[in-house]
Order: sequence, then C-alpha cells, then structure tokens
Amino acid sequence: MSTTVDLEAEVAKLIVESLHLEVQPAEIAPDAPLFGEGLGLDSIDALEIALAISRRYGFQLRSDDERNHRIFASLRSLAAHIEQHRTR
Repeated sequence: MSTTVDLEAEVAKLIVESLHLEVQPAEIAPDAPLFGEGLGLDSIDALEIALAISRRYGFQLRSDDERNHRIFASLRSLAAHIEQHRTR
C-alpha cells in the first residue's frame, strides 16, 4: 500500500492529467483549496475528477453526497477519502 504522501502525489498527477491543467502535480499544495481561490476548479472539474477516480481506484464519488465539500476541500482530504474507500 502506498504512503499518504505517495497517494497525494498520485492524485495530484491524476487531477492534472484528467483536467489538462498547466501546472505540475508537485505545485499543488496538499492543504490548498482545490476550488475557488485555491486551484480554481469548478463543478465540471469535480465531475471529471470523480470519473477519473472511479476508473483508477474502483469506487464511485456521488454528486449527491453531502460530504463532497469536505472530500474535495483539498488534495490531502481527497487522497484521504480515496485511501479509505479504494478497491484497487
């Protein structure tokens, strides 16, 4: 099993690749907000990230989950959620 830091780096790479961002994965600070003033992502980006996560890690992030605000708050919170729920 990968370490938390490894998983954060892996998820950062997944975000950059799936959204075709013009930043390096290492430039995404683990605790910086992904949406708004942080990385500046929007709801469409969240859908793309959720799709990429389901393909890579084998579980669904549902759009109606009341925890989404917390799950997608930062790279660190997203990686922690993946670690808890991944099937591969």
